[in-house]
Amino acid sequence: MKPMHNPPHPGEILRELCFEPLGLTVTEAAAALGVSRKTLSAILNGRAGITAEMALRLGKAFDTTPESWLHHQIQHDLWVVRRSKKKLQVRKLAA
Repeated sequence: MKPMHNPPHPGEILRELCFEPLGLTVTEAAAALGVSRKTLSAILNGRAGITAEMALRLGKAFDTTPESWLHHQIQHDLWVVRRSKKKLQVRKLAA
């Protein structure tokens, strides 16, 4: 699979595809998801990622799959690491 060019943080996807169309506030959504407003705000603002547990919560709340949320997170994380200026010091172990 070819890596996506600058994939959005899952919080941005959540905001644009779920919150805005439904007119949800962070407070309303946090209560419905059973998490703190601070936790949800950190995700929406790209300061925290989607955990497996949060993916399950989002899947139930928005009738989506947890896998889709985790996929978005992985794509974003890999893109960030690939753009890192640091070179990974890894020695090849496979033949």
